Amino acid sequence: MKSRWKIFLQAGISLFILYLCIHYWDSLIHLLKLLLAAGTPLLMGCVLAYIFNIPMTFYERHYFPGSKKAGIIKSRRPVCMLLAFLSVLAAVLLLLRIVIPELSSCVTLLLTSVPAALAEIGESLAEKPWISDSIQEFFDTMDWQKSLTNIVYSVLGGLGSAGDYAVTIVSRTVTTAANLMIAFIFSVYILAGRETLGRQLKTLSDHYLRSGWLTKISHVLAIANDCFHRYIVGQCTEAVILGALCTAGMLLFRFPYAAVVGVTVGFTALIPVAGAYIGGAVGFLLILTSSPLKAILFVVYLVTLQQLEGNIIYPKVVGTSLGLPGIWVLAAVIIGGGISGIGGMLAGVPISACLYRLIREDVHKDDRKEKTVSA
Repeated sequence: MKSRWKIFLQAGISLFILYLCIHYWDSLIHLLKLLLAAGTPLLMGCVLAYIFNIPMTFYERHYFPGSKKAGIIKSRRPVCMLLAFLSVLAAVLLLLRIVIPELSSCVTLLLTSVPAALAEIGESLAEKPWISDSIQEFFDTMDWQKSLTNIVYSVLGGLGSAGDYAVTIVSRTVTTAANLMIAFIFSVYILAGRETLGRQLKTLSDHYLRSGWLTKISHVLAIANDCFHRYIVGQCTEAVILGALCTAGMLLFRFPYAAVVGVTVGFTALIPVAGAYIGGAVGFLLILTSSPLKAILFVVYLVTLQQLEGNIIYPKVVGTSLGLPGIWVLAAVIIGGGISGIGGMLAGVPISACLYRLIREDVHKDDRKEKTVSA
């Protein structure tokens, strides 16, 4: 009798909570958005800690392995953590140091040369007898410099006046910098107390979760960790190889902007499938300012390099890092990009790989059960 009343009570509480969620749905969504906005730095800190943990673990394995000295054991974590931070910071600074000066010079070149080129096209069209007077008048009266400047401002955001745009940029920059600082500090605390946090989570899960649920959740988390770890290491390795080969080939064939294009192609290669093509498009536009013929030859070279790297080098260096079929990789990139932009592209592939492995395990488990019953 008591168990029946307990079931009725649980059902009543569940129905009441469901009613509150439906009736106050807008307020609930608003509250969730506020919580998400407030917890964004902490979530960013967890992501940074996971990323920094990969090089930190590598350094810990090679920092005087097997040493029993108390000083070395005590200094292993802070020294390896500092090396991990410095490695990532050096890579980011090197990327910015190479890309930003060349990119700014190319943008300046475009802003100064494109209007003159368009005006020259208008003058050449004036010599053609079959060009109508309206088209000719359009080219004669158009202020290409002003039009191009307006297009640039529209692309940058269309946020209204220049003052509003500057205030918005400053506000976003300050907010982003503050969130990154909080996230960085939080990631340091996570990495420093990694083992303690693990023990605390294990104690809580053992106390509040049933053994069956605990086993399933631990299995899912282990697969997710393996997929994300393989993805990060594999994509970084591929990006470095592709960027280095692209730079070397461009220097060999004397293409302009070899360093900036190679770094851009390598960096965008972190995005599966579409990343290298995005970098190739940027490289094409940069080289186009110098030589249209070399820009076309660069596209041919990059496509050939991608086929070589994707079919020969990548499988041998990284192997089948995720085990996700190509069609699902493409689908994950498209859906993830539609949901959350570049971040969705980056996270969509390992999430899809995790779901793919879990579904495949479940299907094969059911198949084995059917074979056992039929036998």
